[in-house]
Amino acid sequence: MDLILWRHAEAEDLEETEELCGADLSRRLTPKGERQALRMAAWLDRQLPEGVRVFCSPAVRTEQTVIALGRKYKAREELRPDGSVDELLQLVQWPEARQPALIVGHQPTLGRTVARLLDWREEDCSIRKGAVWWLRQRERDGQLQTVIVTVQTPELL
Repeated sequence: MDLILWRHAEAEDLEETEELCGADLSRRLTPKGERQALRMAAWLDRQLPEGVRVFCSPAVRTEQTVIALGRKYKAREELRPDGSVDELLQLVQWPEARQPALIVGHQPTLGRTVARLLDWREEDCSIRKGAVWWLRQRERDGQLQTVIVTVQTPELL
């Protein structure tokens, strides 16, 4: 199974959203974030396998990020900024699902997910804004392994 984790692009700070009562879920992408999302979406659109399921957090910034991809997606409460690794993995049915999954979400949950799947310490993995980590579960010599397929940032595209 492929699990593609995409952190939302750069968003405005909470202080900039005072007219929205500073609600974290209402934060929008900055102009730089919009460019990051478009750049990464163009790259992902060429790379994503057939039948990929696309999920995102209900936060405005994650929906703006995934909309740049131009594919159908489902906003899921399990992917809120305070969501857990267990909720994310259960949502995508890791590693049993046959279809690949793309998650557009938040730090620290995405970094903690990578750390758990690669058997790293949770605090060792931080994902940059707008970046993608693509992981794959495979079997080698009768043992299951999680491997990194690629890590991509919008600045390198």
